[in-house]
Amino acid sequence: MVVSSADQSEHLNQQVSMEEIADPPFEKTYKSLFSNLTATAPPQKMNLMPELSSVEECELPLIDLRRLSLGESEAAACRKQIARASSEWGFFQVVNHGISGEVMERMRGEQKKLFKKPFHEKKNYKDLNFSAGSYRWGTPSATCLKQLSWSEAFHVSLSDVIGSGGIDSLSSVMEQFAVMVSDLSQKLVDILAEEMGEKSCFFKETCLPSTCYLRLNRYPPCPIYPQMFGIMPHTDSDFITVLHQDHIGGLQLVRDGKWFAVKPNPDALIINIGDLFQAWSNNVYKSVEHRVVANPLNERFSAAYFFCPSYDTVIESGIEPCVYRSFSFGEYRKQVQEDVKLFGHKIGLPRFLVKTH
Repeated sequence: MVVSSADQSEHLNQQVSMEEIADPPFEKTYKSLFSNLTATAPPQKMNLMPELSSVEECELPLIDLRRLSLGESEAAACRKQIARASSEWGFFQVVNHGISGEVMERMRGEQKKLFKKPFHEKKNYKDLNFSAGSYRWGTPSATCLKQLSWSEAFHVSLSDVIGSGGIDSLSSVMEQFAVMVSDLSQKLVDILAEEMGEKSCFFKETCLPSTCYLRLNRYPPCPIYPQMFGIMPHTDSDFITVLHQDHIGGLQLVRDGKWFAVKPNPDALIINIGDLFQAWSNNVYKSVEHRVVANPLNERFSAAYFFCPSYDTVIESGIEPCVYRSFSFGEYRKQVQEDVKLFGHKIGLPRFLVKTH
């Protein structure tokens, strides 16, 4: 059989274009989930999740951390504002946080370059010393579209980054960013503990840079359906999370039983309480359910720092009566992973409630 040069050229062009595609193959991989719906109506006409369409916008409490250095009266008021936001909202945003704007700008630039690489390169990325499985996309356990996350990420243990010697510009700026955000996280958890009357060195001893994680997120445009999760609803399995996001928006959270869209503020960092802090504080501080809704036109970038302890750290509250039984972080992570595999979503803290008879 003779293959014409035109056919060969077309085949090569298709091969090259496939290799150069940056977006993960969502539609191909999850074809069965989409085909179940497109058989009944065209995607543009469908309202997959109508509850995403009518979400009010809110502004998170904005806290100026410069007040911590303006004398005891201002500092005390700032600390109380942090504690109140953590108790009432579970989320707040901070400015004058001590993270260099130049470092954040460089980090975003390197992040964009990383995600522009072809999908097959990201999937097998070996240029950095990231642990196996650091690159993630979609939702492997999804059995329906409500469980699918239209996003890709590098979820990196800081032990892969700290002390790496900055082998390239990405790892160098990741390390700088992580060190700064680690200091900010330590400052915030110490304030929250002190506002509860706790003076322990618990966080300094258990939450080391090597036990924390940095997650670089990209949410590709999703023109197929008018509503799709970038990340499905969840709470964070850490003490606190520090988020640096762009101006696109899409982050939503639950407050008083309703979903609200968070108005983006690229000049601020967003802080949210995680499950471990809710358990450690005996429900004084709230780990709030949140999600990201994909944008039909624009890609969105964010970087999240997860302030975590070592796996053998035991989480228990000193407040009686305890709402939750004591558990290790490793036990908690294992239970979350088992639940996601079995049910398609996380159950979290309700698994660890003290049994009453």
